[in-house]
Amino acid sequence: MKMIFYMLKRFFSIFIGALVFFVLILSITDLVMNLWTYISRGVATKDVMRVLLYYVPKTVWYSLPIAMLFASAYMLSDFYARNELIAIFASGISLFKFTAPLLLVALIMSVGMLLFEDNVVVPTYAKKVALQNELLEKEQSLNNDKIVILAEEGNVIYKADHYDDTLKRLHQVYVLIRNEDKSFYTFLYSDLVSWIDDRWYFSNPNQYKVDNDVIKKVPFDSSLSERLTEPPETFRNNTVSVQEVNIKEAKAYIRHLEKAGLPCAEPKSEYYKKFSFPFVLFLVVFLAIGLSGKTRKNVLVVSLALSISAVVLFYVTQMVTMLMAKFGVIPALFGAWFPIFLFIAISVVLLKFAKT
Repeated sequence: MKMIFYMLKRFFSIFIGALVFFVLILSITDLVMNLWTYISRGVATKDVMRVLLYYVPKTVWYSLPIAMLFASAYMLSDFYARNELIAIFASGISLFKFTAPLLLVALIMSVGMLLFEDNVVVPTYAKKVALQNELLEKEQSLNNDKIVILAEEGNVIYKADHYDDTLKRLHQVYVLIRNEDKSFYTFLYSDLVSWIDDRWYFSNPNQYKVDNDVIKKVPFDSSLSERLTEPPETFRNNTVSVQEVNIKEAKAYIRHLEKAGLPCAEPKSEYYKKFSFPFVLFLVVFLAIGLSGKTRKNVLVVSLALSISAVVLFYVTQMVTMLMAKFGVIPALFGAWFPIFLFIAISVVLLKFAKT
């Protein structure tokens, strides 16, 4: 038990130092990239500090994997260099058994990282972006042009030339309504449609139906308004980045894309990545165990080099699989999880040939 506490104490002392270092590097990088713009806009120092404060959780999220990998690799390599593991191996304890508590800690931290991202990183990063855009006078209009929206699984199709988010109005609107078998039912047109009491109301509506293969104008059926309930948010210029919303919002966005019959391979792969990426913490510790003991000299430099190399290789692999998932070459779930299982397999092989 003392041996486990000794190992974890060494690990967390290195891990916290590495985490603080990487967080500072990322924060300073973000500050330097926007420093001239802050100065030219006359942004107050306290506002800049608020932006950086909101950015801290995101930098922690970015830094956790490489800090975990570096701390694990450096600690174990240092144990090798100091011959501290010789006594452990001589007592019949294998490397895997000795590091099992560390793997358990990494697994718990992986679950914690998932919750941390969903409940802390996402909202604070959204505040950071909103505040930064406000300070730098970057405005994003929610108005939209040339819109086509599918609702009711494609049974109701909206086409509009323009959406005004301030007034909640659609201009030059065409609505095609189909039967359950996707056959044509009726067609509506209006110069102006307004959102009132949870539905769209037409100004001077025109309705058309097909009678004996001839399109004829018919009196407007006001009951059709009960079906025109697609919320105004759907028509906004608000393409959602799944990476920047929580799990619940990402799931709702993907459901909307599926309902509208729109491509959703990329959002799905990013959604599954939300669950797979936190387990990188478990993966990097496992990888560090296999990489440890490769040298007794220059432990700090070698550990840092191995950590950076392993992280770069993992991210390149992940980038390739996510691109393949985006274009539908492989399933979205496979694209998000394959790098994790691949590097776990590599870690198992490295562990098999590690010095014990």
